[in-house]
Amino acid sequence: MNNRHRFSSLYLRDFRVFWLSQFLSLSGTWMHSAAQSWLVYILTNSPFYLGLIATLSSLPILLFTLIGGMFADRYSKRNILIITQLLSMIPALGIAILIDLKFLTIWHIGFFAFFIGLVNAFDVPARHSFIGELVEKSDIANAIALNSVAFNGARIIGPLIAGFVITSFGLQMCFYLNAFSFLPVIFALLSIKTKGSKRTQTEGFLTDLKDASGFILSEKSILNIMLLISIFSLFGLPYITLLPVIAGEYLNVGVKGFSILLACAGIGSLFAALTIAYRGDIKHKTNYLIISAILFSFSLTIIALSKIFYLSCLCVTLAGWSVTSFLATSNIYIQHSVIDSIRGRVMSFYTLVFLGFLPIGNALAGFTANILGTSLTLKFFSLFCFICSILFSLKLKTLQRTF
Repeated sequence: MNNRHRFSSLYLRDFRVFWLSQFLSLSGTWMHSAAQSWLVYILTNSPFYLGLIATLSSLPILLFTLIGGMFADRYSKRNILIITQLLSMIPALGIAILIDLKFLTIWHIGFFAFFIGLVNAFDVPARHSFIGELVEKSDIANAIALNSVAFNGARIIGPLIAGFVITSFGLQMCFYLNAFSFLPVIFALLSIKTKGSKRTQTEGFLTDLKDASGFILSEKSILNIMLLISIFSLFGLPYITLLPVIAGEYLNVGVKGFSILLACAGIGSLFAALTIAYRGDIKHKTNYLIISAILFSFSLTIIALSKIFYLSCLCVTLAGWSVTSFLATSNIYIQHSVIDSIRGRVMSFYTLVFLGFLPIGNALAGFTANILGTSLTLKFFSLFCFICSILFSLKLKTLQRTF
C-alpha cells in the first residue's frame, strides 16, 4: 500500500481544505479551553466550579444534540457549519473583552460556556456527518482518523501555546486568538464545492428519532459500544476537568505543568489517530476496542494514585491514546454501518453519549471531589470504568461477530 492510499483523504481538495482549517480552529479552541479552566481555578480555587463550568459547556449537547442531528439531515451541513463558526466567535470575544474591562465573574464564564455548548449541539452532528459528503465511502475510515489527528494535534499545540500566552501576554489573549481562529474554517467552507445534502421531505421529529434509535437498537454491537461510551463520558472523561486541581494541589506544578498534562493527553490521542490514519482502517476491531477500553480504565487508576509529575504525564498520555483508539474505532464502525439518510441523526446519538453525558459526569466529578477529594473520586470512577470495560469485553465476545 503506498502513502497515497494510507492518507487518501488528503488528496481530495475539499477535505484537505476543510481539514487544514479545522486544525487551526481547533488549536484555538483548545487554547480557549485550557485558559478557561485555569481562569476558573484562579477565580474560585474550587473543583466544584471547575465541574460546574464544564457541565454548563456540555449540558446543551445533552438537551439539544438530537435536534442538531435532525437539522443535519434536513438542511445543508455546510451552511449549518458556517453559522456555527460565526456564533462560536462570540463567547471568545466576550470573555476577552470582560477580562480587559476587569468585569469578568464566574457567572459570565458560565453563561458563555453554556452558549458554546448550545452551538456545539448543532455543530458536532453536522461536522461528523459532513465528512461522509467530502469523501467516498472507501475513504471514510481514513477521513475519520485524520479528523481525529487534527483534533488531537490541536490538543497538544493549543494548551502549550496557552501556557506561553498566559505567562507572556495574559489570559485574555488566548480568547482573542481563539475568536480569530474560526475565520479560516468559514473561508474554507465557503470555498468547498460540496454544498451539503438535505432532505426536502420529513415525517416529523419523533419519527426521525425513531428511525435512528431503531437502527441502533437493532445493531447490538453499536448499542454496546454506545453504552460503554456513555460510561466513559460519565465516569472516565471528567478526569480532564479535575486536571487543574491535580496539577495545582497534588503535583504542585502550576499552570505550566497543567498545560503540559493537557498536551500529554493530546500526544497520546494524536499517536492513536495517526496510527489508524496510517493503517487506513483497524482490523480485528473487537480486540482493539477491548484492549483500549481496559487500558483507559487502568491509566485513570494510576493518575489517581500518582504523586510524581512524570508518571502522571505518562499515564495521561496512555489515557489519551486508549480513549481515542476506542472512540475512533467506534466512530469508524458506526459510520460504515449507517445509511446516508439517517447518518446525521445516528451521529447525534453518538454525540449525545460521547459529549452530551459529560455535563452529568463533570457535575458528579466536581461535586464528589469537593466532598471526598480529587484522588479518591478518581479511584472510585476508574474502578467503575474498569468493571464496565470487563463486562463490555465479555458481551462483545458473546456476540460472536467480527467487525
